[in-house]
Amino acid sequence: MQNGTVGQLGRVVLLDQLRGLALLAMTLYHFVWDLGFFGYVLPDTASTGLWVLFARAIAFSFLFLVGMSLVLGHGNGLRRRPFLIRLSQVAGAAAIISLVTWLAIPGGFIFFGILHAIALFSVLALPFLRLPWWATLLTALIIGTVGLTFTNEIFNTPLLWWAGMSPTPPLSNDYVPVFPWFAATLLGVATAQAMSTSLWRKAAKAPLPSPAGRPLSFIGRHSLVYYLLHQPIMLGLIWVFQSVTGPPDFTPAFSQLCQRQCVAVQSKAFCQTYCGCMSDKLVNGSLMADIGSGALNLSLDPKGREIVQACTADAFEAHPAE
Repeated sequence: MQNGTVGQLGRVVLLDQLRGLALLAMTLYHFVWDLGFFGYVLPDTASTGLWVLFARAIAFSFLFLVGMSLVLGHGNGLRRRPFLIRLSQVAGAAAIISLVTWLAIPGGFIFFGILHAIALFSVLALPFLRLPWWATLLTALIIGTVGLTFTNEIFNTPLLWWAGMSPTPPLSNDYVPVFPWFAATLLGVATAQAMSTSLWRKAAKAPLPSPAGRPLSFIGRHSLVYYLLHQPIMLGLIWVFQSVTGPPDFTPAFSQLCQRQCVAVQSKAFCQTYCGCMSDKLVNGSLMADIGSGALNLSLDPKGREIVQACTADAFEAHPAE
């Protein structure tokens, strides 16, 4: 989310458009997460299957473009004032995200998400602007390999979670640690360094055609504002919709999720009895909507624990050998 400028080339519109495209992809992913939060789809939908790969691809694209933009904006020498202004904006926005999510979702608040990573990586990448592209590429490969293969218990402490090498990743709704994600920014730096000036001139003059190009350019030029506003707007719209239509029936989704989690440790017959009992008790107690919205945590709330214990006992009684 840096500015796509380079000396006499001016603004490279294509980078703005690529950034805008990444922001739209991020919006789609967050929309799926929001649907799970409000109970329209399974709560873990956005954290399973291809959605996980989709989220990682989006994060990679943001960090890669940060590296390219650093070279374009500061490759001929650090422009101190623009850099510090942008850095303070991103770091300030990251602090706001941490505060808001800590107040709203204390169990999974964002302490080192994509904005935190962009702020830190923008600083860490500055020395590489003076190195040849192959040295930057080699460093990126080392960081990526270490981040994907190495863990140690010494990093399993909140003070070192930013590194990303803890055997047990911390709970957070957005976690983009240095290892391996700094590699994505360095890959962007190396790519921009390896490209010739003439190639950049062609890129500067070859934006995507309208009408698709102009909206993407606008979003890409105002990426930080878009990032900060898109989630509150989507959450607000879904909340208004749900206020008018009422909450969705979460029973089918709960049954599916319960079965999926249960069969990992118990038999299918046991899980059918257990999950049927859970669904009946939650519906009869008018608690299913609270489960769907996240207002009721079965493992923390006394009512939830009581239901779990009762249904577990019923399932063992019906299937004593399991």
